[in-house]
Amino acid sequence: MRIVVLVKQVPDTYEERKLDVTTGLLDRRASDAIIDEISERAIEVALKHKDSDSTTEVVLLSMGPASLTASLRKGLSFGADSAVHVLDDGLGGADLGWTSTALAAALATTGYDLVIAGNESTDGRGGMIPAMVAERLRVPHLTFLDSVEITVDRASGLRESESGTLTVHAMLPAVISITERVPEVRFPNFKGILGAKKKPITVLTLGDLGIVPDPQLASVGRSVIVSTIERPPRAAGVKVVDEGNAGSELAEFLATEHLI
Repeated sequence: MRIVVLVKQVPDTYEERKLDVTTGLLDRRASDAIIDEISERAIEVALKHKDSDSTTEVVLLSMGPASLTASLRKGLSFGADSAVHVLDDGLGGADLGWTSTALAAALATTGYDLVIAGNESTDGRGGMIPAMVAERLRVPHLTFLDSVEITVDRASGLRESESGTLTVHAMLPAVISITERVPEVRFPNFKGILGAKKKPITVLTLGDLGIVPDPQLASVGRSVIVSTIERPPRAAGVKVVDEGNAGSELAEFLATEHLI
């Protein structure tokens, strides 16, 4: 079985994240670039199945700048077998539609039995890429799974809804996304770190994928950002001093702000 894990490199969530007010895009130079934690959990789901079936091949797939190589090497140190890096200037500032187009084309090129992704990234938080990729590939998808079970011909798991917990399944090939309720990724050992340096990373361009970008959309994506402003500094809050009427004042404040 070939399991492909969609991996995204994001700005470190423990550092300040900023928008470039000129382009409207995330300023990725403002903080260190790391693998998104939810992507690491997706890697762990794949590796857990590989532990029980040594014939399983785990491939990492990501789209991003040249600096992405370091993150892919880290992902390989966990135990993945190889990686695919979609690298092309025409993907600069890609939106959800453009990103899903490139990832689906890469998956069609490399082949897969199961695609695993995080439910949403910590930078864009679109939460739509797994479903959009599945739609482009015309395969079933299961999203926001809190647990995953993989067999030779299907994937299944638990998904919470407003009315209860659903047990869902899909025949392979399929695309699934997981939530933060699945286990954290294992810690890479010394052997894994050294071995990651020798594992193959295949670089694919849009030309390799048979995609011809529109020159007018290059470096800006297919969504146009009209304007961007910096977030204003946080203003001082309202201080309520209890002089016998604090409860009433607090209730009035919450009602005024439409919080109750």
